[in-house]
Amino acid sequence: MAKRVGWVLRVVLPAVVIVVWLVAASFGGPTFGKLSEVSTNDQASFLPASAESTEAGEWQQRFSDSDAIPAVVVLSSADGSALDQQTLGELGQLTATLGDVEGVAAEGEEATVAGPIPSEDGVAVEFIVPIADTEHVDDVVAAMRTTLTEAVPSGIDVYVTGPAGLTADLVGAFGGIDGILLLVAVGAVFVILLVVYRAIILPFLVLFTSVFALTAAILLVYAFASWGWITLNGQSQGILSILVIGAATDYSLLLVARYREALHSERSPVAAMKRAWRAAIEPIAASAATVVLALLCLLFSDLNSNRSLGPIAAIGIVFSFLAAITLLPALLVLFGRVGFWPFAPKLAAPHEHAASTAEPSPVSSAPAALADSAHPGRHAHAAHAAATAGATGLEGASALWRRVGGLIARRPRWTWLVSALLLAAACLGLLQLRANGVAQTDVVLGASNARDGQTVAAEHFPAGSGSPVIVIADQADADAVLDAVTATEGVDSASIYAGNVRPGAESQPVVVDGRVMIEAVLAVEADSLEAEDVVRSLRSDLPAVDPGALVGGPTAVDLDTNTTAQADLVKIIPIVLAVILVILILLLRAVVAPLLLIGSVILSYAATLGVSALVFDHILGFPGADASVPLFGFVFLVALGVDYNIFLMTRVREESLAIGTRPGILRGLSMTGGVITSAGIVLAATFAALAVIPILFLVQIAFIVAFGVLLDTVIVRSLLVPALSYDIGRAIWWPSKLSRSGSAAR
Repeated sequence: MAKRVGWVLRVVLPAVVIVVWLVAASFGGPTFGKLSEVSTNDQASFLPASAESTEAGEWQQRFSDSDAIPAVVVLSSADGSALDQQTLGELGQLTATLGDVEGVAAEGEEATVAGPIPSEDGVAVEFIVPIADTEHVDDVVAAMRTTLTEAVPSGIDVYVTGPAGLTADLVGAFGGIDGILLLVAVGAVFVILLVVYRAIILPFLVLFTSVFALTAAILLVYAFASWGWITLNGQSQGILSILVIGAATDYSLLLVARYREALHSERSPVAAMKRAWRAAIEPIAASAATVVLALLCLLFSDLNSNRSLGPIAAIGIVFSFLAAITLLPALLVLFGRVGFWPFAPKLAAPHEHAASTAEPSPVSSAPAALADSAHPGRHAHAAHAAATAGATGLEGASALWRRVGGLIARRPRWTWLVSALLLAAACLGLLQLRANGVAQTDVVLGASNARDGQTVAAEHFPAGSGSPVIVIADQADADAVLDAVTATEGVDSASIYAGNVRPGAESQPVVVDGRVMIEAVLAVEADSLEAEDVVRSLRSDLPAVDPGALVGGPTAVDLDTNTTAQADLVKIIPIVLAVILVILILLLRAVVAPLLLIGSVILSYAATLGVSALVFDHILGFPGADASVPLFGFVFLVALGVDYNIFLMTRVREESLAIGTRPGILRGLSMTGGVITSAGIVLAATFAALAVIPILFLVQIAFIVAFGVLLDTVIVRSLLVPALSYDIGRAIWWPSKLSRSGSAAR
């Protein structure tokens, strides 16, 4: 009977669990390539309904009765000479050619292509092409570029820019998310796992766990997006993939470490897994809960893209957790010690097992109690370190962690002070952080036809042509508002909208419910920060002329997006910190230690942003940062940084209950040092993989999280937290009984 039960636990149950995950993967895998069908990169859709540009956009649709996205076609002489009359005549025929491109005009309607519009210097010609098929802007723009390249005479450079061109290039830059990103991330993790485990089979088991978690998460995310419950974009899609691979691998590393440890004392893989699972479930569950709740705090964001990322990423973490505690244990039990081949853990001899698991004797622990109860000065710490080397278990740690533990035991105060000062010095780079948004032309890194087109258009035409600022004004105040708009610095020209016929002196304004629409062409590029300043001026000055005036258009959308993102940062940071603090208090049954951990990750985050600002400005030469970068960096770094402290401090608490606080700190550090460092390297590598997508936002997030995780792993978790905890002593567990002198803690 016992053999039958063992066979069920060893083979049947793991097989059932694996089959369940295989079924989920069979549905989720094919869905991965369909995420783009329910994804949008339209920035206007991310704004709240209360944003002024959103309200202005709703009025704009009532005037034009069209959702078309304008493309600006710029044709310029390659050698910079003026175009002759024959060439201008040939280019004039492109109006009909552009109108015939599939997707430019709605089905059954005639295209309204404006142009050709020659530049004053005669070097370039411009067309304004409204694209009706807004669901496939990238395909329509690609067809336009191909058609133009074939149709224009030689010696003419072709550009398709404006909102449609920039959107198409953005979608193209996200094209690698479905394949290249995942391939790079998985490849990097596989190499790291090979080095960490020095095994052939085990890395595959961990990667299977991560990939299966991702496929299951994608299935649910796709369903939510298709039902309209969440707004999915390319950024969220990329972050989901990286976060799941990294988190699932981290959780797997912790479980595997406990399982390997148990296999030294348990003959049966099932028994070893039971022991490992019980030891690992609390820190893994606490870690997952911390990250999930921190991500769900993004639901308080006013920006739809931020608000949607919360549940999208939280879904990924939930499935990472479920896969790590169900699928991976099943795989490990099924393979047993073979999974660690060629360095399978050997069963220790009975006397070795007893020695390794025995509680410290009163003789060995008495010096620890004496040192811990004394004033935490240098001599007491040194005496304590020498007397408790055996009690802490440092003699069984690797040479690296013996040295780290010895340093902390000898010079705890100097260790944490120097660590804190280094981090504080890095924080000074925050003075150079420019996270107030960047021009849309700077979002895509590398080659961009739309960006080049914007540059050429700005040289020969009013820079904001094709992307006018929209002003909705009362009909009675129309002339006064028009005069005020025209007089605003940065506005090249303005006119009252008069329908499909281009506005002119003889045209009749379109009036909707007593309101008119004014189109203002800017003298600066519409996607630039200078253009946002013009919108600010209009919003500041126009209420004096018409209190109900609304300012919208692409530039206003950019401005409102940046403003909302900056407001979200101020609002969400305190919420995330409060949530994480509560979780840590419940987990560690203390107040002092959680406050210490929260302070350490805040310092680590600030130091990371400081270093990142210096790298972005002086090494990579970036023009600035998206306004959402600090918020996303905060959520990921604080949540994930607390993860490693949770892994450390839960083990420290476990050891403190047995051998005292200060010995427990050193032993906890030595027992978790290798696995947490490996987990940090894995997570840093997976987030670094985001840099293969040539999007400024993702490259910056890749650096911030990768560098921040390594900083947290190497300095905060290895030196700052354990040294500060060691210096404080048992008081870190206040107000629990571990903080009292009569307890087992010392």
